[in-house]
Amino acid sequence: MKVTLPIWTIAAPIIAWALYLAPGQSLGVIYLALLTIALFGGVLAAVHHAEVVAHRVGEPYGTLVLAVAITIIEVALIVSLMMAGGPETTALARDTVFAAVMIILNGIVGMCLLAGAAQYKEQTFSLNGMSAALTTLAAIAVLTLILPNYTTSAPGPFYTSSQLIFISVVTLVLYGTFVLVQTVRHRDYFLPSHAEGDEEAHAAPPSLLETSISSVLLLVCLVAVVLLAKALAPSIELGVANMGAPKAVVGVIIAGVVLLPEGLAALRAARANRLQTSLNLALGSALASIGLTIPAVALVALMSGLTLTLGIDIKSTVLLLLSLFTTMLALATGKTTVLPGVVLLVIFAVYLFVTVIP
Repeated sequence: MKVTLPIWTIAAPIIAWALYLAPGQSLGVIYLALLTIALFGGVLAAVHHAEVVAHRVGEPYGTLVLAVAITIIEVALIVSLMMAGGPETTALARDTVFAAVMIILNGIVGMCLLAGAAQYKEQTFSLNGMSAALTTLAAIAVLTLILPNYTTSAPGPFYTSSQLIFISVVTLVLYGTFVLVQTVRHRDYFLPSHAEGDEEAHAAPPSLLETSISSVLLLVCLVAVVLLAKALAPSIELGVANMGAPKAVVGVIIAGVVLLPEGLAALRAARANRLQTSLNLALGSALASIGLTIPAVALVALMSGLTLTLGIDIKSTVLLLLSLFTTMLALATGKTTVLPGVVLLVIFAVYLFVTVIP
């Protein structure tokens, strides 16, 4: 059976692993540059293999595979950095999850709406599916990132142990229910219309062998990405400190690196006139990021005795609520043009600016 995977998609993860395992620290800046190039190569290869798997299993399972896979890697990265950094990293999970939600809602969704509408003028999607996703995302985001600021059992932006356990269970229930609706009870809400992506819809799906190889290589790429990001983390933190920027910028960078595969896959889908698939990827990854990361990090914090900082400040709260509100309005009609994309990207630019210069 013939396998038609491009050579570079196989070579990229191999090179990434070779560079990570190689004792090249003595090369200094050159080694860091090679690690960075390998990281982006791994991201691009991951996007390709994810699309192969998605084409084989169909929607919405394909987008769910990539969202959950990358979220697992994100959790592993956050947990490993927390365990290595100790009490100084108790806000890392909050910063990374908040950054992921803002990047997805404003950056990725904004780029997809703008790129798709710029090429096709107007694109359509299932209003029921996006309404379900945004409703669930709004509930989880408020419960995990805003409510901790207003509970009184523990001072500051923290939950007590019992509150943390309860909120983690609630978050998992909400995310699990969404996945059930997405994949079983109302799967049709998340399926592309027949008018979307006709060329891809009629293309022959990859063979079982090719899908299996891509599944393995997808996992290899994602693990390589997180290991390279972890290896680059000290240099990132040093660079942020030398710039005099807030520590929250580290969370933004980590979230940006982790979300690159999903972001590129979503953008490619939008440019191919498959906006439903694009939004499934974006909002599905936002839900997986916050819905799985918070419970996992909470478990680590409870087991290790760390105090997990969850509540975001007033500035971040305003931006989060503005992002949720604007995204809901942008996706309220089942059709979209360039205007919502521009608005969301402007909010994203404001978020980045006030993160660096608060």
